[in-house]
Amino acid sequence: MKEIERKYRVNNDTYKRLSKLSYEIKQGFLNTHPDRTVRVRIKGDQGFLTIKGRSNESGTTKFEWEKEIPVQEAQALLELCEEGVIEKTRYEVLAGKHTIEVDEFHRANQGLVMAEIELTHEDESLKLPNWLGEEVTGDIKYYNAMLSKYPYNTW
Repeated sequence: MKEIERKYRVNNDTYKRLSKLSYEIKQGFLNTHPDRTVRVRIKGDQGFLTIKGRSNESGTTKFEWEKEIPVQEAQALLELCEEGVIEKTRYEVLAGKHTIEVDEFHRANQGLVMAEIELTHEDESLKLPNWLGEEVTGDIKYYNAMLSKYPYNTW
């Protein structure tokens, strides 16, 4: 139950042409404490409840527990979430043995496009496509829990 990932800003929309799958995501947070976040997410027609722990020093690794729940329950739980529900379109792009998840944010985070790559270990080498920009792994202002409180359009 460990998530290892790196995050990047995205330079251009090449990912849209390369994407084989995209879907809408709506998510909110029941708890945004730095030691633990509790997220409710609707991804397409599926609901999820996720608990994440604090990131390690580099920001690449954290505890993550996720359970699929009925979408009707996820919709009800979204009503209980803290202010700042996030909406985004996710594009999945295959890059070698990795899938790059590109999130195009909407509403208060409109204009922000981020990419995440999940790894099997922290030191895993990556060949990054040229449409990925600045690495922002570990920069808490890019965490979704922070974007729900301090959206991109307020920076």
